[in-house]
Amino acid sequence: MRHLLQLFILLLFINTPVHSQDLAESYIAKWKNMYPSKALQSGMRSSVFQYEHLSRDQVNEWVHYNQQVLEGLLGEHVMIDPIDGRLLRVQAQSEVDKWQMLSTHTTSLRLYSQLILKAVPSVFDGDFLLAPEKSRLVCTRLEAVEKLSLAAVANLKKVDHVDLDRGLTDLRKSLQYLESELPMGGSCSDFEAKLRNAVQGLEALIEHGKSTLKPMATDGKSAIGPDEFNRRLRLYTDSEMTSTTLAEMSLAEISTAKDLIAKVSKEYLLSTYPDKSLPKVEAEIIERAFADMEKDAPLNAEEYLQFWQQLADDAVRFIQENNIATLPKNQTLQIRTAPESAGAAARTGWVGNAPPFHPNPMTTLYLPSIPDTLPAQEQIDFWASFNRPFNRMIAIHELFPGHYMQLKISRETPHPIRLLFPYGPYIEGWATLCERVLLDAGWEAGNHLTFLAHLRKRLENANRAYTSVQVHCNEWTQEQVMKFSTETSLLAPQFAKSLWGRIERSPMQITSYYWGGAQFTDLLNKEKERLGSTFDLKQFMDTIMIAGPIPVEEFYAIFEHSHPN
Repeated sequence: MRHLLQLFILLLFINTPVHSQDLAESYIAKWKNMYPSKALQSGMRSSVFQYEHLSRDQVNEWVHYNQQVLEGLLGEHVMIDPIDGRLLRVQAQSEVDKWQMLSTHTTSLRLYSQLILKAVPSVFDGDFLLAPEKSRLVCTRLEAVEKLSLAAVANLKKVDHVDLDRGLTDLRKSLQYLESELPMGGSCSDFEAKLRNAVQGLEALIEHGKSTLKPMATDGKSAIGPDEFNRRLRLYTDSEMTSTTLAEMSLAEISTAKDLIAKVSKEYLLSTYPDKSLPKVEAEIIERAFADMEKDAPLNAEEYLQFWQQLADDAVRFIQENNIATLPKNQTLQIRTAPESAGAAARTGWVGNAPPFHPNPMTTLYLPSIPDTLPAQEQIDFWASFNRPFNRMIAIHELFPGHYMQLKISRETPHPIRLLFPYGPYIEGWATLCERVLLDAGWEAGNHLTFLAHLRKRLENANRAYTSVQVHCNEWTQEQVMKFSTETSLLAPQFAKSLWGRIERSPMQITSYYWGGAQFTDLLNKEKERLGSTFDLKQFMDTIMIAGPIPVEEFYAIFEHSHPN
């Protein structure tokens, strides 16, 4: 009887649908084992006790698991929130693509060298660890260095020259660190042996790079080709979008935005200089308006910081007064000047977003900076690119109700899959939508230069998508990108110069500013048309943030259900 009961329970278990939480939790657990460093960066602090090793067996098992997940998502008995299931499918497809199709572990030395470089030093950055824990972790991380070195020698087949040179630089830094800069030893009894093995592993990998990989190294190509671009675009957007359609749409947007810029520039000059005649050439009209925009600029980092802090307060007040969205209850934002130690990133600034599972979710906006020791004219030119009208729009994009506010609200979602594996085009698309929404609500009303800054950013977004297609599908050179971006798309040189590297590194992500923005703009327009006078902007904005970073077209059904016509 007992055996029959056990059999009944087993059959019941086999035929019971898998709930979304179970599937999400099991996938995240496997993901944490594959990517403990990424998990730690996401705020999962228990992952500090593991580290990547990327052995061939581990990679093969991970690929097989993701293939099983893809098959399972098609099964009849898998019960999962359809949106979470879609994001999980895209995530699993991306993992299979990364390790099987692109075979990153066989083509990139830096995949290993970057992990090796951070393995031991990152232990001492863990301010949440006790000293004895750090001492024990040093031992396990030395083992990780050895395993990663062995995996790299076993897995790597062919790399390009740039990847090889940068990887070898990383490895030499790691070797120097272990041999002469290690702050403390490990508490394990065989510490010296582990250190020696890690050093020998590094030396063997460096020698493998020089003697085996270097003679076979290839010249890295900027372009991935039209077929590969289209394949990646379909995966990134989870749609049938093609490079041809994207190029046509973004080029049309460039034309539309330029026409608007010419119109607003003319209005600005007529209202600001009523006694002066307009230039007869449209390009000169735009140039004069842009020149005035760039003159309204800070003089130094201190002035810039004060301006941004006031901007953040103004944006919060505007959102409250105009009932645009529900503001977060507790602000966890700090604004600082980017340190010079950040290198090239200090020239553009960045947002240090709070990890989704971090117990202390503080977000830091690092503002662009330039050393005051440089020539005066170079500093003036730098600050002109980050002029006040431009920043009045970027504050909306980056902070309220853009990235900071959206991420802060969405990290409270009960869907961990959406936090770890967000829909890419949503992120920049949302921030781009916020610019338009606040302008329509009266942000900087009557200020032609602020509206010009928005249009210039809109032009830049379309230019990013268009030039990414041209580089990867039509083999545009860096010179062609620079020429088109500055002459046709009217980008400031400061931004045009940084475009090439982003196109090379992130050909899909850089399209999301335009593509995601276009999707959200269509959604807003159609909801306004559908609901007419009953359209509620605050409900619209809150729903998008609370749902989290999901495919934009999913919102049509959500709005139909929550607010039927």
